[in-house]
Amino acid sequence: MSSANNYEKSIICKALGSLSALSPTTLAVNKAHPRTTDGSSIKRIFKVPRRSRTMQSLQSAAAKGGTKVETLTYMSRDEVEAMIADGRKIILVDDFVLRVDAWLKYHPGGEISIMHMVGRDATDEVKALHSPEAVQQMQRYRVGRIQPPWRNFRPPIQGGVFRTANEMEESQDGFTSSKGSNSSVSSRPPSPVFDAEGPKVKRRRRSNEDRPSSVSSHSSADREMDGISYLDTLTREHISLDLEKYPQPDSETQAHVIAKYRALYQRLIDEGYMVTSKSAYAVECFRYVVLLSGSLVLLKYRQYALSGLCLGLMWHQLVFTAHDAGHIGITHNYQVDSLIGILIADYIGGLSMGWWKNNHNVHHIVTNAPEHDPDIEHMPLFAISHRLLGSLRSTFYDRVMAYDAAAKILLRVQAWTYYPFLALGRFNLYVLSWQFLFTGLGPKKGISAWHRWVEIAGQVFFWYWFGYLMVYKSIPDAWSRFTFVMISHIASSPLHVQIVLSHFAMSTADLGPQESFPQRMLRTTMDVDCPPWLDFVHGGLQFQAIHHMFPRMPRHNLRKAQKLVIEFCSDVGIPYAYYGFADGNKQVIGRLAEVSQQAAIFSKCQQSIVQSGDFYGHSH
Repeated sequence: MSSANNYEKSIICKALGSLSALSPTTLAVNKAHPRTTDGSSIKRIFKVPRRSRTMQSLQSAAAKGGTKVETLTYMSRDEVEAMIADGRKIILVDDFVLRVDAWLKYHPGGEISIMHMVGRDATDEVKALHSPEAVQQMQRYRVGRIQPPWRNFRPPIQGGVFRTANEMEESQDGFTSSKGSNSSVSSRPPSPVFDAEGPKVKRRRRSNEDRPSSVSSHSSADREMDGISYLDTLTREHISLDLEKYPQPDSETQAHVIAKYRALYQRLIDEGYMVTSKSAYAVECFRYVVLLSGSLVLLKYRQYALSGLCLGLMWHQLVFTAHDAGHIGITHNYQVDSLIGILIADYIGGLSMGWWKNNHNVHHIVTNAPEHDPDIEHMPLFAISHRLLGSLRSTFYDRVMAYDAAAKILLRVQAWTYYPFLALGRFNLYVLSWQFLFTGLGPKKGISAWHRWVEIAGQVFFWYWFGYLMVYKSIPDAWSRFTFVMISHIASSPLHVQIVLSHFAMSTADLGPQESFPQRMLRTTMDVDCPPWLDFVHGGLQFQAIHHMFPRMPRHNLRKAQKLVIEFCSDVGIPYAYYGFADGNKQVIGRLAEVSQQAAIFSKCQQSIVQSGDFYGHSH
């Protein structure tokens, strides 16, 4: 135990140095690197700066590709801000400034996920979601360096306001107001949540970069003050609860969390947690063959209900491997894993792998953010945050999620309609998949541009074997066909319950851009307690908090990593949310019922305004 502690301390000391020193250099490794299933070494992914660096080390770094390090100048925060104000897409990785405008249309993960990192230190997000080879290729976009520590801006897509160089000059002459110098707050006018001067708010008042985002998408001119003020009050309460429960989202506190996280990540790599188990996938494939064979045999003997059940259970199990492939977690080769995912999702399941990745990559960046995360944007069917009652604009769908008449009716009973709607969720996924593929919403350039055409072929193949050969040709009458289709689709629906279970009951509050990647993932995600023999039923989704911290870790290693993650949470003071499956579902239903109640109160506020004729409100 002492040797493990010494190991961790040595890594943490180095990682802490990376947050305060001037120039980066690669961590030295004195033992053989573990290898991935495709034979490539998994290298140390984090870099620690030292106070001095020799020209030899600079030339060595430059030789690996990208702009020569010694030619890159240090850039001030104002210079970075001015570039973003001019429309440049700037992210920071390993204390280097990357201008990724030219990369946007080629990024396999889509443009939106990058947009949420503009102006931020994206080191942890980039290395969690990309292979070392992909991270290495990003060096070509380096245009400068920064002297740490860095204070994150709020990205433009999230409402961040940035000053041009001319505006900064005016500011130096005293012409720019204090609000104008704020480069990280929302473009919305001041919110009553954060501008109130109560003693509790004063005590928690931080610099603008640390402030949570605005609580409403309405302007002060047209909002219904009493109704919106009620939502603002709820937002303030939720933020306050999170600030009391989790480490403070200031730069110094989060630097400690980041250092511990990077030390843990490096340890997981060194100890082989990122290496795929071939035998585990052999067992998975055997399970798929058994279920498919059972479905075909039962279909032959006209046991249509049981045949549909086996087919649905196979779809349910296959999605777990498609999820692994989407995170390049099987062979760790982008194109190979992408083809595996397309084969499973499109050719066997009838769902678009590209659509899922387009959504899922953004979900991993802005988890549980009501206006940004597509995985929790289900208006008018569901709302897991009171903020959705304010008709927020989705940055993913680029449309207003209206709290309209339909939403007012459906949200009242969402705790009751939750499971029935999820049972039919697969039909909705078909529509979303077709929309994504046939309207060309996926990447049109780069290494994944050709995936769309392979997926469209997969859709044709799926509906031929399933719709024509299996349903139409093999089943004689309409009622039996209906029974077969409904049972097969409902049998796979527990997957939807498992997916949303990890997030629907967790925090949706925004603690500001300084909150670290690991803390944000743990604050918005829960794990599910189950015995090891049931792991195959959950397919890794029972360890979503761990998965969100380390997305590329093969799912068969997540349980082994749980102990280390719990130790990490204890060290940094982050609560580890861990519920049984039944208790977790109770939490979700409780959240849905809570928002329904909030919607009823919000409706009364609006009615009160109409009856009183006070449309501008005087409650503040």
